Amino acid sequence: MNGSITVADLFTCWDVPWLVTAELALAALVYARGWVRIRRTRQAQFPGWRFACFLGGIVALFVAVASPLDTFSESLLFMHMAQHWVLMSIAPPLVVLGAPVVPMLRGLPRWIIRKPLRPLFRWRILPALGRFLTRPRVAWLAMNAAYIGWHIPRAYEFALASENWHNFEHACFFFTNLLFWWPLINPWPRPWPTRFAQSRWMLIPYLLLADIVNTAVSALLCFSGRLLYPSYAVTPRPLGLSALNDQVAAGAFMWVCGSAVYLIPAIVIVVQLLTPQTDMPSTEAAHRAA
Repeated sequence: MNGSITVADLFTCWDVPWLVTAELALAALVYARGWVRIRRTRQAQFPGWRFACFLGGIVALFVAVASPLDTFSESLLFMHMAQHWVLMSIAPPLVVLGAPVVPMLRGLPRWIIRKPLRPLFRWRILPALGRFLTRPRVAWLAMNAAYIGWHIPRAYEFALASENWHNFEHACFFFTNLLFWWPLINPWPRPWPTRFAQSRWMLIPYLLLADIVNTAVSALLCFSGRLLYPSYAVTPRPLGLSALNDQVAAGAFMWVCGSAVYLIPAIVIVVQLLTPQTDMPSTEAAHRAA
């Protein structure tokens, strides 16, 4: 990118990766097919808003990889951090809200279920691994290890210099955040814990500690006083924005938007837990029936 771009270019310069776009479209079609099928017997578990959330997550992924967030990620740190935010904090919770496991399986052709996947379903290690990876401690550590690790200057510069490693970095952000949001949303068909209220209280420090990590990384970008990622010093600077000011803007964005993503759910959970649940028996019965 040259330095003669305009503000309008930051919204209009899209570069669509057709292979990734086709994969995202295929995932949306498989989910839609499965959602229609499972609605025939599980309509209560799969209302329309779940379908909308999953498609919203797919759209968010498309925006992250095809929009100017990606086009200008190598010349503006602010755009790159916004891209990371979409990959970590927008797409994953929307996908998890769609309760994707059963619809994706129901949407696949039967021959895929019977031949390639049936041996995996019979392998007991697979569900055990899934339960392990979605434990709050494991999910929290995985997400924050990826977040901190890839923002270490050497790791960040390494990923920026290689398209394959850059794609792998983005995959790490997305999939570790799927794990992070899984215990928070607890999507069907995973049953709620028996002592659901007590376990939900533990999600408050889960979110607040993640916010502390985000705040530390963001503050480092804002207040370090030196350029942490040298690649942005040698690339042409769009809009006349200096590399250091770009870094400060990126840190401020991560601080404000990242904290909102953690603090708003924490507030919602506290309000839910403090609100009298007069219909709790019927709710628990509904989940047992499901």
